[in-house]
This record gives sequence, C-alpha cells and structure tokens, in this order.
Amino acid sequence: MTTPPQGATIPEVAHHRVELNGTTLHYVAAGSSGTPILLVHGFPETWWAFHRLIPLLARNHRVFAVDLRGFGDSGNGPGPYDSATAAEDLHLLIEHLGVGPVHLTGQDIAGATVFRLAAAYARDVLSLTAIETGLPGFGMEVLADITHGGAWYIGVLTTPGIPEMLLTGREYDFMARFLFPALTSVPGAVAEADLDEFVRTYARPDGWRGAIGLYRSMLEEGPGITALAQTPGLNVPVLAVGAGAGSFTSATMTQAASTEVSSVLLDGVGHYVAMEAPEELAKAIVEFTASIDR
Repeated sequence: MTTPPQGATIPEVAHHRVELNGTTLHYVAAGSSGTPILLVHGFPETWWAFHRLIPLLARNHRVFAVDLRGFGDSGNGPGPYDSATAAEDLHLLIEHLGVGPVHLTGQDIAGATVFRLAAAYARDVLSLTAIETGLPGFGMEVLADITHGGAWYIGVLTTPGIPEMLLTGREYDFMARFLFPALTSVPGAVAEADLDEFVRTYARPDGWRGAIGLYRSMLEEGPGITALAQTPGLNVPVLAVGAGAGSFTSATMTQAASTEVSSVLLDGVGHYVAMEAPEELAKAIVEFTASIDR
C-alpha cells in the first residue's frame, strides 16, 4: 500500500506499508529497471540512512529500503525482535514485492539478520553486501566487552528496563553529542536534518524496541549463526565493505561465507558509510552487482 511519508523523504522514493508476520513494515521504493537491491539499515538508523545512496543506485537498479520491525515507521508493538524474526520479515517482504531474488545489502547490527536471510532463504538472494558489520559467533560479541574497547551502550540496550530509563527523552543528545560524532570521520556527513529524522522515530513510544531486540540477539545467537554458516552455509557472492572498522567486516565474512569474498576498504570514512561516502559506496555496489548480473 502506497502511503504518504510520515517524516523526511526524498523525491526519488515512494513510501509503502505492508502487514506481514504480525507487524507492519514501512519501506521505500525507487528506480524502474535493473535487478533489485534491498537495503537494510543498522543502528541508530532507519531507511533514512540510505537517502543519499538510493538515487545513485536507482540509476541502474530497482531499489528498496526497509525499516526493520521496531525501527523507523515500522510496527513496534509487543512481540519478538530477534534477528531470526527480522530475517523472516524480509523473506516475506521480498515475497510480497515479487521482485526476488535481490542483491541484499546490510550494515552494522543488521549483519545477523541479512546473514540469516541469505543463508536460510538463499532463493531470495543474488548477493550479499555487508557494510561495516560483524556476526555473532565470529567475533562481534567483543563489541560488548568494554575492557577491550567495546561499546558501553550495548550493555545499556541489552539490560531490561535500562534503555527506557536512560535513553528515553535523551535521543538527540545520545546521537548528536555522542554516537555519530564518535563513529563518523567525514565532517558534516550527519546533518541536523538527519539527526531530526532519526530522533523522530526513536523518540516515539517504545522507539528503542527494535535496537534492544537485535543487540540482545547479538549476545545470544553465536551458536546459531555458526551453525547456519556450516549448514546450509552462506553460498551467495559476498562483498565486504570496510571503513572505520578497517578489515573487520572482510575478516568476518571470509570466515563465515562458503564463497569467495570480495572486499573494499574506504579510507578516511567512518562507520556510517552510506551517509559519509555515498558515491564511493554506490560505485562499489554497482560494480559488484554488475559483475554478478553479467
């Protein structure tokens, strides 16, 4: 169902909402030809993280960018918010769109979700592009270990009742004064309008529910992800895009994938690649997907 935007938008996209798997998913669509690309955001993001990237990709592809359950303008009522449920949501979304298989692109905390989709629903996926992401069972858990440089806010998000107590009403300060300045390298890449859009959705009632669910998954699902890597395995072509975290994404995907992994490392770019270096990212994705489409 086509819907008017509830927040920020760009002229190139149409907004849609669909009821599936016990929730409502909001997604945007752009482009009229070419193989489809599905973009899956990380944290503290929504589909808006890709608003500079989408028009660049839409020159060659049909492009879809989704708000995962619990994020953005998708549903966030009571229910499961783990990566397995999110992967099933995406499988059903691709089925609903009728465009599969897709070139799947995921970043940051969406890593386990897109990995599950590509491994468990391989017929849905032409390729996987992993951007600045890791996987439980393959070293991502170290991000929660503050004694070795891990992030304190992961502990906050995974402790029952604490995110609501510490982050509700402080969404702008958390993002504008801490998280984006700490993890970006390109000045001005996250503008005030971007902050306003991200804050808008995280500040809604239960706006942290999606992030809480995926971070709790990260700390619990290592055995499940490593088992999936063995059977049925990740058997689609993989592109690993590293930036602020260096070769972490490439090293992770090389361990987890059953296929050869291509890699791109973007110098001078921080963690939020789609906002910091959309042209470079688009070039890498288009070249990678073109090699597969040929």
